[in-house]
Amino acid sequence: MRNQQPDPIVAIATAPGRGAVGIVRVSGKSVAPVIEAVCGRLLKAREATYLAFRDQYGQPIDQGLAIHFPAPNSYTGEDVLELQAHGGPVVLQLLLARCLQAAAEIDPRSNSPRLAHLRLARPGEFTERAFLNDKMDLAQAEAIADLIDASTEAAARSASRSLSGEFSREIHGLRDALIHLRMLVEATLDFPEEEIDFLRKADAEGQLSKLQQSLAAVMRRAQQGALLREGIKVVIAGQPNAGKSSLLNALAGAELAIVTPVAGTTRDKVAQTIQIEGVPVHVIDTAGLRESADEVEKIGIERAWAEIAAADAVLFLHDLTRCDATEYIAADARIAGTLAQKLSKNVPVVEVWNKLDAASGAAPHQGLMLSAKTGAGLDALRRELLEIVGWQSAPEGVYIARERHVQALRRVDAHLMEAAAHLAAQAQSLDLLAEELRLAQNALNEITGEFSSDDLLGVIFAKFCIGK
Repeated sequence: MRNQQPDPIVAIATAPGRGAVGIVRVSGKSVAPVIEAVCGRLLKAREATYLAFRDQYGQPIDQGLAIHFPAPNSYTGEDVLELQAHGGPVVLQLLLARCLQAAAEIDPRSNSPRLAHLRLARPGEFTERAFLNDKMDLAQAEAIADLIDASTEAAARSASRSLSGEFSREIHGLRDALIHLRMLVEATLDFPEEEIDFLRKADAEGQLSKLQQSLAAVMRRAQQGALLREGIKVVIAGQPNAGKSSLLNALAGAELAIVTPVAGTTRDKVAQTIQIEGVPVHVIDTAGLRESADEVEKIGIERAWAEIAAADAVLFLHDLTRCDATEYIAADARIAGTLAQKLSKNVPVVEVWNKLDAASGAAPHQGLMLSAKTGAGLDALRRELLEIVGWQSAPEGVYIARERHVQALRRVDAHLMEAAAHLAAQAQSLDLLAEELRLAQNALNEITGEFSSDDLLGVIFAKFCIGK
């Protein structure tokens, strides 16, 4: 157990607001004194007991279920008390205050506080203790928050797979193969006088190649999982009256943005998250891009460019009914030039031609043709969006992953590529080979938390909700 006797903690473990049931959770080295004070008696282990929760005068605050999970067989690995009461905010606050008060009361038998130093839990502290007490690894702990925050069914199922340990097992498999390879290299370094070439006899080159292939498969699934978790930010850009708001409404299937024939109707961004094959797509409609003397519209245009700069993909929307107008073509060219300057080369710009329903006889153009009004071409646009971000469909078998996991796997890949180069040189580079393999293993261990800094843990668990 890595978590050595920290302060006991307490928090409301259910979401703010009214509900049928609310939970107050206490976790620490021993919670028996609080159980006795609040429940009036000790409880049988892991058995729900219906009773009254009592204040300092013995009067009932509420009636509900109390469950005691003795260490180490609890969520946190410590002693845990759960009080399940009626889910009113006032009731739960009274129970929370009673737990803190009971802990501070002097126990006449010991002439000391019942449970010294009991304090309110920080966000994510219950799950952090579960990680520190080896109840789960870091990837599984993160999956809990991802399951709570999942915005699509596919994301929730993938988070559940990660929580069950599927992603961690893949990482452990890679680590075990890497450790075996490191053992061969270290043996060669430790016994250079031996006649047997450990690396050649054990087919170290073949093992490294197989490891790289396995890593590539894990990286592909992790990248898919990161897409399910993070989604993609798609900004619709173009001149006024190109149909940007109509396209947002069509993709969302709802009248979210105001649509009028008046140029400059959209003054600020309008955002909506939709899902395509389970992938969250954050679509943002922006103000029409043009020169304007209107101060309000100018602010909207500045905000539009700010959204475009932060996009994962940009839909550059053109109006087919104006595609032959010289002034319109020139304005589109200016926007295209600015997009090229402002966007990273890694951000795709999809050329989309709208108003197909009203553009009879229009010459063909490069890009997607669609009608936001009739829906023609929308399916092709959805497929294009998934394709440009690398989605490979079939979420079955995909586990949820975070960008830090993907970055760690990329570092592993880079170290293994260096290792392969050193292995080809063999005796001249064995020390460097051993070091690259060690660094690769460290990067893998960062994913599951077997090698991680306190700063990293602080950032991860601070984003959890209080009570979890």
